[in-house]
Amino acid sequence: MELQQVRYVLAVAETLNFTRAAERCLVVQSALSHQISRLEQELGARLFERTSRRVRLTAAGEAFLPAARQCVEAAERAAAEVAAAVGEVRGRLAVGLIPTVTAVDIPAGLHAFRTRHPQVRVSLRVGASDDLVEQVRRGALDVAFLGLPPTQRPNGVTARELARGRLVAVVAPDHPLAARSRVELRELAAEQFVDLPAGTAGRAQTDLAFGAAGLVRDVAFEVTDAAYMPRLVGPGLAVAMLPAAYAAQLTGVAAVEVADAPTRVETVVWSRGGHTPATAAFLALLGVPADPAS
Repeated sequence: MELQQVRYVLAVAETLNFTRAAERCLVVQSALSHQISRLEQELGARLFERTSRRVRLTAAGEAFLPAARQCVEAAERAAAEVAAAVGEVRGRLAVGLIPTVTAVDIPAGLHAFRTRHPQVRVSLRVGASDDLVEQVRRGALDVAFLGLPPTQRPNGVTARELARGRLVAVVAPDHPLAARSRVELRELAAEQFVDLPAGTAGRAQTDLAFGAAGLVRDVAFEVTDAAYMPRLVGPGLAVAMLPAAYAAQLTGVAAVEVADAPTRVETVVWSRGGHTPATAAFLALLGVPADPAS
């Protein structure tokens, strides 16, 4: 079994198309197909079902993928470690973050990092905290920046707290509460809210606070991206609870301090197996100690 054959299998598994996989791997399709066929012969099992209309993984192919990904990631990491030993940073830097991160300036950091380390392939995914933790855990991401309730610790990854802040109420500019300097949760309980889906870490911060106060709120609008919330708040369709530092950057809405507001903890996580040289360099550039105990 050759490493390049494994790369070809992963490319086909991700694209479910031999032509697109060959283009991604910068090889002619016939060569890619031949190498996969050789690997299947060696393994004694078909990895893909091929028809004129589609390509899909067989049960053997599904079983092959996890170890195949680990094999390629280990090889890439080994090459990156060797490069780091001679003073070069190579490999990949796959970053995840939620839209409301403010403790660090990720876009500026990525720009500076790519300028300083042009041989590293940089990528970014924006998503929900729970999903990002899972992607770090299985190696799809190298590092992720999250927002969590103070009582929640991400499992299966190394975590470091970056900052703590309270949530504020975000309302339309002409909302009766917009002129107030401070409100309480009980005054917001009668409002219709826009929030993230139930069960997510971002939603839990506010749900826990209202529950602890013995209050029930009406979440009439659920969105998967906090960046969309102001578009519903501005016209007066709903109110929202967002991190104070993030709300300060918004236009077309008003932010009001909440006396008994929930706290949100911004956290950075990476693999328990350690960080790659690229991850360590990126964290250092952001001024984030890579040692979670430091």
